[in-house]
Amino acid sequence: GDPELPTAVNITWSSINFKTILRWQPKPSGYLYTVEIHGQTSDTKRKCILTAETECDVTDVLRNVKETYTAHILSVTTSGMDNVEEPPFAVSEKFTPYNQTVLGKPEIQHYTQRGSTLNVVFQDPLTPYMFPNESFLSVRDIFQHDLEYKLYYWKDQSSGKKDATTKSHTFEISVDSTKNYCFYMQGIIPSRRENRNGQESVALCTSVGRNILDEYGAEVFIIIAVVAIAVITLAVVLSVILCKRKKAKASREKEPLNGV
Repeated sequence: GDPELPTAVNITWSSINFKTILRWQPKPSGYLYTVEIHGQTSDTKRKCILTAETECDVTDVLRNVKETYTAHILSVTTSGMDNVEEPPFAVSEKFTPYNQTVLGKPEIQHYTQRGSTLNVVFQDPLTPYMFPNESFLSVRDIFQHDLEYKLYYWKDQSSGKKDATTKSHTFEISVDSTKNYCFYMQGIIPSRRENRNGQESVALCTSVGRNILDEYGAEVFIIIAVVAIAVITLAVVLSVILCKRKKAKASREKEPLNGV
């Protein structure tokens, strides 16, 4: 190999729902990179051969998601690949997709609040891997019973938060029928030591039985009440002043004229 060629640094794995990108630095100048993926039990596979990029999608060579892999980032010249000697390379940290990929956001399909029941139906995130019929595997297809979901919910305009857990695709929560509720959810892998919690879904709120106080808040009504009291007070004060003036005028008209 050519000991003068720089080797890659800052090698990182980025993986969401098993779509895995390998990144590193620096940008090459006068040489190129080739990525080799080494598994503990699988054959070495090459990806992004002779690339000037500093990232490589290695998803398709990590299909055995419970396997532990390392990446070798080879620094090569176009002629160096034919060299018998091994080119200089850098080695990544170990990566096990099953333990380290991040769970993406679950998709909330629909939700209803009827009476005292909040019902939420959602869908598992999909992975890049496919069944033989070319439909995509979901994270549930891979994690199976290791996967569960947690729903966080609270009364609208309240900070008190509760949670519920399910291994199905639905939540059915008992709530106060007179209040609206907001919620979001995320996938969880309880067996993991790290990366247990997945990405959070969007937060949504119900709008059943929403009244004016819920819509605008108590502060607006306090301001309206203060203004109303001020207007009433002003009207009373003006009425009293006018009444006194009228009495004073009538009293002056009844007094006899001086010298008559």
